[in-house]
Amino acid sequence: MVDIKGLRLLVVGATGVIGGEVAAAAAARGARVAVAGRDRERLARAADRAGAAPGQLFDAYDLESCRALAARAAEGSGGLDAVLLAFGAIAFGRTGQVPLAVQEHLMTVNALAPMAVLEGALPVVGPGGALAAVTGAVVDRPFPLTSAYRASKTALSAWLESVRAECRRERITVLDARLPHLDTGFARRAVSGVPPPLPPGADLDTWVSALLDALLHGAFVLGADAADGRPTVLPATSGVAHPVGGVR
Repeated sequence: MVDIKGLRLLVVGATGVIGGEVAAAAAARGARVAVAGRDRERLARAADRAGAAPGQLFDAYDLESCRALAARAAEGSGGLDAVLLAFGAIAFGRTGQVPLAVQEHLMTVNALAPMAVLEGALPVVGPGGALAAVTGAVVDRPFPLTSAYRASKTALSAWLESVRAECRRERITVLDARLPHLDTGFARRAVSGVPPPLPPGADLDTWVSALLDALLHGAFVLGADAADGRPTVLPATSGVAHPVGGVR
């Protein structure tokens, strides 16, 4: 387990299950956590749990506001070393059966909004900093009834890869966290369609810990080992790994 004491981390999507657990776990390990989310009451609970200042509300459809999140968080914490995104939306349906409005929603929430947040974070975290986003195992392989959802997450994954290559000289880590199915209730909150039968969820605590370790070690892609399903660092096509924050 990596020591992240003193790391200044912004968790965007802290009102969700994964984001809330990441924020709490990072704070428990000594990080200075800031939080952002879209529900005022849940955001207040997430901030309290992580020992953070009152969090920032944001709307994924307000891309300029998304781009400003990191700068606003840095003002309250004296800077940022890392920004991690853990928010999104899901829908199910065969190709051609997911309404176009829903497909547009998925692209906005799962791709355009995260891109805007991380674009705004680049000059804030600066050289030696880290950016991370939860995409999902769906990036690596198709699952039934998820073509529209997969397209949005794969768009974000491809963008992360390009940013990683661009940021090589600045030594900014860009992590793509392709987490497996976790039993957080996310699939049951689909904006459209009904989920197919799903396998048992992987252990949330294990993956939250692995996500924080991967972020601090300067990993590029975190995913599940093909043999045993455990968290593992996967190869990436670009970038030079370097540790972040206090573990340089």
